[in-house]
Amino acid sequence: MSMLMSFNSSEENLVQIRQKSWVDSVFTSLTPDQRLGQLFMVAAFSNKDENSYKKIDQLVRDYNIGGLMFLQGTPYRQAVLTNRYQSLARTPLLISMDAEWGLSMRLDSSMHFAKQMTLGAMAEDKYIYLMGKEIALKMKRLGVHISFSPDVDVNVNPANPVIGNRSFGESKEQVARRGVAYLKGLQDNGIIAVAKHFPGHGDTDVDSHHALPVINADMKRLTEVELYPFRKTFEAGVMGVMVAHLYMPKIDSTANTATTLSKKLVTGILKGEMGYKGLVFTDALNMKGVSSFYKPGEVDVLALLAGNDVLLFSEDVPTAITGIKAAIAEGKITQEDIDERVKKILRAKYFAGLHKYKPIVLANLKDEVDKPVSSVVQQELYEQAVTVVKNKENLLPFRSLETVKFASVTIGIAADNPFSRTLDNYAPFDKYNVPDRFAPDSVFDKLYPKMQGHDVIVISIHGMNNTPVRNFGIGEGTRNFIKNLQLNGAYKVVVAVMGNAYSLKFFDNSNWLVCGYEDNAISQTVVPQILFGALPAKGKLPVSASPVLKAGTGVATQSLNRLRYGVPESVGMDSKILKGIDNIALEAIAYAATPGCQVLVVKDGAVVFNKAYGHYTYDKTQQVTNYTLYDIASVTKVASTLQAIMFLKDQGKLNLDLPISTYLPELKGTNKANLIIRDILVHQAGLQPYLPFWKNTLGDSAKLSPVYYASTRTDAFPNEVIPGVFSRKSMEDSLWRWTVKSKLISKKAGAERYEYKYSDLGFYMMKKLAEKLLNQNLSDFMDQNFFAPLGLSTMTFNPLTRYSRDRIAPTENDKYFRQGLVWGNVHDQGAAMLGGVAGHAGLFSNANDLAVLMQMNLNNGSYGGNKYFKNKVVQEFSRRQYKGNRRGLGWDKADPDGNGPTSNLAPLSTFGHSGFTGTCAWIDPTNKVIYIFLSNRVYPDAENNKLVQYNIRTRIHDVIYKSIVPKS
Repeated sequence: MSMLMSFNSSEENLVQIRQKSWVDSVFTSLTPDQRLGQLFMVAAFSNKDENSYKKIDQLVRDYNIGGLMFLQGTPYRQAVLTNRYQSLARTPLLISMDAEWGLSMRLDSSMHFAKQMTLGAMAEDKYIYLMGKEIALKMKRLGVHISFSPDVDVNVNPANPVIGNRSFGESKEQVARRGVAYLKGLQDNGIIAVAKHFPGHGDTDVDSHHALPVINADMKRLTEVELYPFRKTFEAGVMGVMVAHLYMPKIDSTANTATTLSKKLVTGILKGEMGYKGLVFTDALNMKGVSSFYKPGEVDVLALLAGNDVLLFSEDVPTAITGIKAAIAEGKITQEDIDERVKKILRAKYFAGLHKYKPIVLANLKDEVDKPVSSVVQQELYEQAVTVVKNKENLLPFRSLETVKFASVTIGIAADNPFSRTLDNYAPFDKYNVPDRFAPDSVFDKLYPKMQGHDVIVISIHGMNNTPVRNFGIGEGTRNFIKNLQLNGAYKVVVAVMGNAYSLKFFDNSNWLVCGYEDNAISQTVVPQILFGALPAKGKLPVSASPVLKAGTGVATQSLNRLRYGVPESVGMDSKILKGIDNIALEAIAYAATPGCQVLVVKDGAVVFNKAYGHYTYDKTQQVTNYTLYDIASVTKVASTLQAIMFLKDQGKLNLDLPISTYLPELKGTNKANLIIRDILVHQAGLQPYLPFWKNTLGDSAKLSPVYYASTRTDAFPNEVIPGVFSRKSMEDSLWRWTVKSKLISKKAGAERYEYKYSDLGFYMMKKLAEKLLNQNLSDFMDQNFFAPLGLSTMTFNPLTRYSRDRIAPTENDKYFRQGLVWGNVHDQGAAMLGGVAGHAGLFSNANDLAVLMQMNLNNGSYGGNKYFKNKVVQEFSRRQYKGNRRGLGWDKADPDGNGPTSNLAPLSTFGHSGFTGTCAWIDPTNKVIYIFLSNRVYPDAENNKLVQYNIRTRIHDVIYKSIVPKS
């Protein structure tokens, strides 16, 4: 231990020696006027014109100013200008930014992390440190050295118009702790942190940008509250502090003297009593809190005399330098004092690496500033912060989805928004939208009748502001609507406030209240995930919104392990590699392998890729979305029939090693009597690979026979095959009879079992078996026991009974059987003859709902707090059963010889299924990966095999595995 301490001490001494040498060298090389220039930090913009840039050129070249504070613009343009200005600088410039919540606070096209009130809601400070680190890395890549953060104001005044959600909260201890975590994240990664706004801007009701706020606190109050976080950041080594523009008559009663210009406060309290040795920055000297009383240049001199080191946003450097020289000559400030401040600035430049300055490399700047891993931190911040404020009877997270009729009302946002879309991923919602958050009562009056019949109404409030005097942007009509719905008592009204926590005061009477703190794409996806238990709620209010809703309020909710939605890096995947899916999907469309498709990837229970490509048809009239339903063809076998069979096995009602005639006695005396159920499920029971039953229903002219079909629906012909064609009620009996009478394939001489032959006939039989043992038809059983409880609103047989045709991708233009475009009816002929519900085909779904079902299977029957299987039946069914046959029980598998339907990178534990229409669903229990691909490659011609020819599905599967970053 002592040797380590000795080493660290000697290394630190060496750094100090080198720093002093560089500082002394630079200082000595400067003229007195050039040294004075170091005291100034001027505002710079990258969205102005050349004349503006030339003014900065002149200040850098002629006055040797110490630094720049960049404001509006873009990262790339700022980098270009930074290189330009640094090339003109005799002494390298300190570049600073106000980046409290990331570069986006000042720059367009930049990542927004989270405002400090959001951070204040979190239980763990480590996420704040990580945010500080990410912001620091972005700033360094952009050539920035100073961040004017953290804000350690204790926001004790709810009416504060300028700090508010820029504060960590109202608790001095929590503000201090979180401020320290933030500054360490910055400084540990090479960025100078600046604590602000000294001595505390949290108890103001005037914005110092526009006027001089008055604070009547005395020294005792300051010491006990406002100064506490500053002391803690000083102890933690914060390298900078910013002084606020406040009028504090009990500290300095000099008329019109802001704290920035008060020697009693800056020199006496900050540097004297508190012993602060770091850089002292003024707040911006153009703000009305000081500029209303003093001219540009004049205010700079007064700020310097008060004890500030860096004059921020100086508006007249030449006049200020003249004034400072006069002050030195008049003995108002000593040359030694000036010199020490200049050297302090130079020491900061050494820390920032300016002693070995290099221009910003512009190549790959955007990609390296916007690293995907930053999105992980960004998402974690909101996941940790969102607060369930009230939760009567533990309604949240929603559990029994099949018994609830949901509605959502989004206010203050467009109808198509991330909040609504994320709700759709969990349950069917009737959705309503009021885009104007100030809409009058008359607009909301139209909604009341539409709310009738619903059990739960989720109301989310968007587009808010942070102005207390304007009710945070929540209109009276919005407040009345929520109040009236709650008074009705007929509904469970969940209010999600996507904005300032102080606005919660309007919803004291809510039984279910959630605060999202901010309104952006991340928070809008996180809140619905918490409502449905994909994520637990951990946040607590950092401020008191009302006497009822006090700081610290927050109800922890549990995770139900439903699918969550995140970024690839959060589960150890590389998003850049995963983007390679785009090229393959677009290639498939360009080569007419399919007009469109959906691709979804799950890793470790998180959906990390979910994209729609192309159109419904090649005429490109309607785009595919993530909510488009596809005919999933033979994936129906595992998504429906097999689920029922596994259920029966799990319940002890089915023995797989008995002949099927044990349960279906009508098979006794037939060639199917001794077929073992296990053999049927692995496709080695001797069943014919394919029988075109539809041909049996054609008349002599090869047209649909009136014996089997009618043009109108009647009791005798109830099953729609295609619009205008209905099959007879006894069609199922006919197909069953033909199945039973079908010949078996020949068994090889001496073979114990039939060879593997994939066949749909086995699942005609499995459906019959399941319905017999369940005493219920397959469609109703799956809806009641799986689809509805899982919240699978798009997974359904016969989707036209629920959805309009424009939600469904069409399939084949059938010219041989149905004589028309199949759109919304099942493509498979046999399933169509049965009215759309069959054991081998018939299901429609979007990728998300299919992924939910597959995740339940990956979890061995557990999902959303429910157990769908009591035992590990999925493991049993997904195992390879026989040598020489890759199949599990019903499930297809990765092929040991590498010739199967999965990627060759997929482990042999992988199971799933593919479908004739161009679909697949693969589950990898080893890596906890789910891959869904949906398409309508059979449009307009089922003979189109380009999807297989170009290996589209397996190549996408390859990309998924290549994107998994090996664990170190």
